[in-house]
Amino acid sequence: MKNSINFRVWGRYALFTDPVTKTGGEKCSYHVPTYEAIKGVLKSIYWKPTLVWHVDKIRVIKPIRTQTKGTKPLVWNGGNSLAIYTFLHETEYQVKAHFEWNIHRPELRKDQIDGKHFSIAKRMLEKGGRQDIFLGVRDCQAYVEPCSFGEGEGAYDTIDELGFGLMFHGFDYPDETGKKELTSRFWSAVMRKGIIEFPRPEDCPVRRFVRKMEAKSFGLEENMRPVAAEEAMI
Repeated sequence: MKNSINFRVWGRYALFTDPVTKTGGEKCSYHVPTYEAIKGVLKSIYWKPTLVWHVDKIRVIKPIRTQTKGTKPLVWNGGNSLAIYTFLHETEYQVKAHFEWNIHRPELRKDQIDGKHFSIAKRMLEKGGRQDIFLGVRDCQAYVEPCSFGEGEGAYDTIDELGFGLMFHGFDYPDETGKKELTSRFWSAVMRKGIIEFPRPEDCPVRRFVRKMEAKSFGLEENMRPVAAEEAMI
């Protein structure tokens, strides 16, 4: 089954929020993207509940630089507050990823059509994504285009190994695990020769229960279009 894509993603700013900095209201970015953030980029390129995207690895192209900016985030009771956010500045990454059929969606088995989802994903990537692309938060607009993973020079190609300690990996959602709960995953991130290879979600060593959650139901001809209808719209 053809299910793998490579692409370049870049943007002026990125904010892959370290959860430790969220409680004070002044967010600070990790130095490298999280698995969940890149998965969000993939979903913006192309997504259907029939499939699950997996991020295999990323390559850091530009040097890691930070920039602190004053922001006015919204508050729950209305209005804005003042906060200082630390962003990554002038970011660029190469991504290698693939999708697999979602085994926890047996009702969508008829939508598991080999080749069609891959063709649509490639066309959406060439068009720059089906939805807006952003890096970490919506304020950080980004752009994507196809590439060959490993091409060109990267800022860390000669660095043997660089560790980033314990990092947030992603969330386990009910529709991807079959469990009625939301769980967060963590892992120890390491970059070798500019490349970070992500473990599969089930291989992450640290997990924390967040809350109970039900998976949203989908059905062909109900709240999603079959592939033939999707293709007709492109």
